[in-house]
Amino acid sequence: MIVGALLIVMIGGTTLFAARVLNFLGAVTGGASISQIGQAVAPNADPGTSSIAYKIKHRETINVLLLGYGGNENDAPYLTDSIMVARLDTATNRVALISIPRDLWVGIQYSNVNGTYNQKINAAFEVGMDESGWSGRLPRYTGRDGGGHLSEDTVGHLTGLTFDRYMGVDFKAFRDVVDALGGITVHMDLPLDDCHYPDYKNGYVNHGVGPGYRCPPGAGIHYKAGDYAVTGEQALQIARSRDAEQPEQATDFGRARRQQMIIAEIKKQALGINAIVKAPQLMNALQKNVRTDLTIDDMAALYRWGGRIPDSSILHFALTNDNLLEAGNCGQDYGVYALCPTDGSNKMIQSYVANTLPPPAVTRAHAPLQFFWSGQLPDMVNGVADLMKPFGFEVADPQSPRVRVPPQKTVIYDFSGGAYPDAAEWLSQFFGADIVAPSQSQPPAFVKDNGGFAVYLGHDFGSRWYNNNR
Repeated sequence: MIVGALLIVMIGGTTLFAARVLNFLGAVTGGASISQIGQAVAPNADPGTSSIAYKIKHRETINVLLLGYGGNENDAPYLTDSIMVARLDTATNRVALISIPRDLWVGIQYSNVNGTYNQKINAAFEVGMDESGWSGRLPRYTGRDGGGHLSEDTVGHLTGLTFDRYMGVDFKAFRDVVDALGGITVHMDLPLDDCHYPDYKNGYVNHGVGPGYRCPPGAGIHYKAGDYAVTGEQALQIARSRDAEQPEQATDFGRARRQQMIIAEIKKQALGINAIVKAPQLMNALQKNVRTDLTIDDMAALYRWGGRIPDSSILHFALTNDNLLEAGNCGQDYGVYALCPTDGSNKMIQSYVANTLPPPAVTRAHAPLQFFWSGQLPDMVNGVADLMKPFGFEVADPQSPRVRVPPQKTVIYDFSGGAYPDAAEWLSQFFGADIVAPSQSQPPAFVKDNGGFAVYLGHDFGSRWYNNNR
């Protein structure tokens, strides 16, 4: 949307400034002409069937992969520190942002000859960008967009999605965009203290020490709770911190939440009334530090559509070891910290991702919801409850009652008297369970009336969660 806003500068611009915009767009997209730009900014242009503009016109869902990588300031420039899926529901004007942790262990299928490279998911972009090695790569994973396409297919295999486009931004562009916009305002609901935050010299900020050591006075980064303006470097620190002293900030979910908050603030600033005035600075920030296969008309269409989306229409999700992942070595022979799917087939992750744009009435209802699970591995019920929170439900603390015979099939008790029909239908579909009124079937004594829904998970759902691996 930032790049799309710059397209509009072409209208009425001077020849010199138009040439600057053309040079910028050519560098970002891999080539652009004046006629292409003119066609893209024309409001009545007829989009091609493979374009994002076409999908917006026909109210289809669009999937874009967003990548943040270190760039030349880092010794591993193309490892993606941030991976985010943006699902654009153009029929209801909503966006679902899904954060994927960089430590997730996956198979990276880059060749039909050499098989699958098992590694953390953040290596996919690096494999596609490294022209010096990785012989046997498929043609799609070579050249300017090789890293983006390999990341698209790797994340797609995990999530079940097919991506329309990708955009990669390195740390320098991230910092410079925020600075070009005059900074952004962030809301920190919790403090953030990280004395192990890395510098750009293989060390730590302010002479900090590595994880596991006591933090020296004055080392690291420190942000209090509250609202305040931040520079580009400060925004990067808040987005990138991985080892905060606060447990809630140190989790993958806490990190994903901060990143998504900062993206929302950048969007707000970029679409503001004074953003076009800052076009030269924005072009300087982005030109050498962005990679994308978005076309000119894609960018213009996203700008026109995305500028109308309020923050309340953006849903925030994250795959973490609080829900569908768990920490371990993922079956590797050597010691490595990684996050492994609880379901090795990825079917549970794919089912969840497919449901991240539920009917709007589901997220608006804020229906009370509580989960019960009396089978083995009691932690499963905590993960299920965590999954449901982003959908707007008022999720109560889950319970693990110890009973002799847990149910074989999941049942959903509706204590609302039918007050939330859309939520009931969606829950029934997601859990593959019947909706039962308490008058039809007496719930167990530990299932109390909450005015909403009580889901008593059965072994059928437990088998889906673990894919019968436990």
